[in-house]
Amino acid sequence: MKFLSYFALTIILFSLSSKDNLSVAQEANYDLASRFSRHKIENMVYSTQVIPNWFKESDRFWYTYSTSEGQKYYLVDPVKKSKREIFDNAKLAARLTEIVKDPFDAQNLPIARLVLKGDSVFAFHVVSTAKNEEIDTLTGKPKPGIKMHGFEYDFENDILKEIDNFKFPKMYPVWASVSPDKNHAVVSMGFNLYMMSGDDYEKAKMDPYDSTITYNQITFDGKADFAYGPGTADLYATDKDAKEKNRPDIVWSPNSKHFAIIRTDNSRVKDMWVVNSLAKPRPELQTYKYHMPGEKEAPKRYLYLYNVDDSLWTLVKTDRFKDQNLEIHQVPKSPKISFDEIKHDVWLGSDEFFLLTRTSRDHKRVDLCRVEVDADSVQVLIEERFNTYIETRTPVVFNDNIIWWSERDGWAHLYRYDFNGNFRNKITNGDYHVDEMTAVDTSRNRIYYIANGVDKKINPYYSHTYSIGIDGSDLKVINAGNFDNKTYIIDNGVYSVNNYSTVDSAPKSNLTDRNGNVIMELEVADLSQLFNMGYRFPEKFNVKAADGKTNLYGVMYKPFDFDSTKSYPIIEYVYPGPHTEEVNTSWSNKMDMRDRLAQIGFIVITVGNRGGHPSRSKWYHNYGYRNLRDYGLEDKKYVIEQLAAKHNYIDKERVGIHGHSGGGFMTAAALLKYPDFFKVGVASAGNHENQIYNRWWGEQHHGVEEVISAKGDTTFNFNVSTTTEIASRLKGNLLLVTGDIDNNVHPANTYRLARALINSNKRFDIFVMPGQRHSYGQLNEYFFWLTADYFSEHLLGNMQESVDIKEILND
Repeated sequence: MKFLSYFALTIILFSLSSKDNLSVAQEANYDLASRFSRHKIENMVYSTQVIPNWFKESDRFWYTYSTSEGQKYYLVDPVKKSKREIFDNAKLAARLTEIVKDPFDAQNLPIARLVLKGDSVFAFHVVSTAKNEEIDTLTGKPKPGIKMHGFEYDFENDILKEIDNFKFPKMYPVWASVSPDKNHAVVSMGFNLYMMSGDDYEKAKMDPYDSTITYNQITFDGKADFAYGPGTADLYATDKDAKEKNRPDIVWSPNSKHFAIIRTDNSRVKDMWVVNSLAKPRPELQTYKYHMPGEKEAPKRYLYLYNVDDSLWTLVKTDRFKDQNLEIHQVPKSPKISFDEIKHDVWLGSDEFFLLTRTSRDHKRVDLCRVEVDADSVQVLIEERFNTYIETRTPVVFNDNIIWWSERDGWAHLYRYDFNGNFRNKITNGDYHVDEMTAVDTSRNRIYYIANGVDKKINPYYSHTYSIGIDGSDLKVINAGNFDNKTYIIDNGVYSVNNYSTVDSAPKSNLTDRNGNVIMELEVADLSQLFNMGYRFPEKFNVKAADGKTNLYGVMYKPFDFDSTKSYPIIEYVYPGPHTEEVNTSWSNKMDMRDRLAQIGFIVITVGNRGGHPSRSKWYHNYGYRNLRDYGLEDKKYVIEQLAAKHNYIDKERVGIHGHSGGGFMTAAALLKYPDFFKVGVASAGNHENQIYNRWWGEQHHGVEEVISAKGDTTFNFNVSTTTEIASRLKGNLLLVTGDIDNNVHPANTYRLARALINSNKRFDIFVMPGQRHSYGQLNEYFFWLTADYFSEHLLGNMQESVDIKEILND
């Protein structure tokens, strides 16, 4: 009998230590896995993408890119098709060394917070090891701390200038929402709203505690569970938190004369609790609002409109569906906004109206509404109705057009309406998925958007950017190729920086124009140090789903010392969807369970399943509707059977499965649904009991039944299959893991499954991460080795026995 414990945990459960069905005993290769910890990779792989910082008055941009040679700074002019270094690193290092009196070199430039000023000068500062020499005017003594030197660099004329009496640049306070004309700022305090002048907001930038700042209260009835700003619906808000300044979720009219806010009444929503045993000096009970599927005590949302000139509030009538959700659409933030500027939240529409989405609780009805600033009710422009759940995107508004995203024909496409909701035309067509709109060229009436599956010859999960006329003509691809793409596009779509790769190719970056022509190659990620340590790319594969016709796409991770003459256990790293699938499509230096776990001595795979990723047809995405527990399991099993039949090195008698969150839920369900196939599982932070998980997940993806009585009363029925119902089917080795203060998937999900297993007289393992929420933070490395131990013991027949995890100690 074996016991798992952590610190002084008192949860002790039986462990199954049988090694039956281990046809081959192999040595677990802990050393190979330890070479690729996150900490070590940070010193082997540096930049993997180009993120442009666009100039305000031109289409130029600058970016930084790091390699083993150090960090370099580049200036790109798309018009001139030129790229050059902003600094001569060696020359700048020598200059800074002379001024700061600390030694620097070209590979180790101390530049901090580089900011472009006026499209011609860069400002930055350098931290010195010397003590601060500035005198405090109150005490007459030097201020504590180290000295900072400020600089401005005229990159056109190569002139470096030190700024006299440099002080660390002040950032605008993030706790206020500022009007577009900068004349007003609104802040939440004590659950109510206060307005301050633009001048006072500038004072707050210099000193947030300036006693001369005036805050004019404009609401008086806010309270913790019905707040205008953050309240107890936000996790762990206390009276002390309420007194702090917070940024309210208000949205301004373009002319700054009005703002709108959705105020949520959470007074009926029931409380949830976790206990932070590590809190000091005493363990702490943390209370928060949490709405579970089917519960009648739902939040209620209200739309308010405020007239700044008249200081008048209007409660806008929005009721149509019981327990409906409301969302005010906003104008996307320009990519030309730098981090030190004010970011205004502006509603989508005009000075006279804005657009609002209203969604029914069962997610089967969606209205796009127009809200006039001088009206007390909304006008429905577009109605969406479906038998499964409806999803939406932020529409695009320009000239007299509303571009609306919809899956009404089974694929996500763009539709064009006027401001009164009159249909004009369908813009995109075909059996492919439009994901989101990214830019608009108003002068050419063109939309830029990201889509999947347009080119049938490549992986449908690869994202590409396209442009099209609003009449549906002249479709163009901006970044063609058999790659997955991450694109940064300028406001009008004239230029874009494209970062592209696959799981088995190094990331590259280029600059393209509006027609998809490559202007220049920018960077190629340097993976040489990684390969020197033995790294090998994973392999892509395609298989069929259990229906024999649906294509599934996956990735196989092998040990870097792979030997095809050996037989390896296989582990499936899973996430069921429906909002995503844990299948990488591009290369990343964030090596995780997939890459590293394979190095212990396993074949690790990730693969999609029907009902998974939304970037395919709506049929594929909604396959699991009304079957939230089991819908993906048959495909996961059948994939391994296909791969084992094809590859002799895969031992289908030694099958493991692991996932986190929804993947943890799927892991436990797989061991219970197919107990003779899946032999070992590590189920981490799983929502095993979806009736006690949050409302949006279960009610949207599984479905909730709206019932209206003869009297007109509306209730919601939620029925879902859970893993605890089939706990008695367990045959293999199961490790359950949870954070003890997980406020997303409450630990009760894990404990209820544990109790069901105990009631069925099953041996299993459980591990609690003290002081951890849904992700394990600094304990992630510990969790990796815990998982490695479990699979090593039960799939390979051996594991590290020492008390110390030397791989962490030596990292």
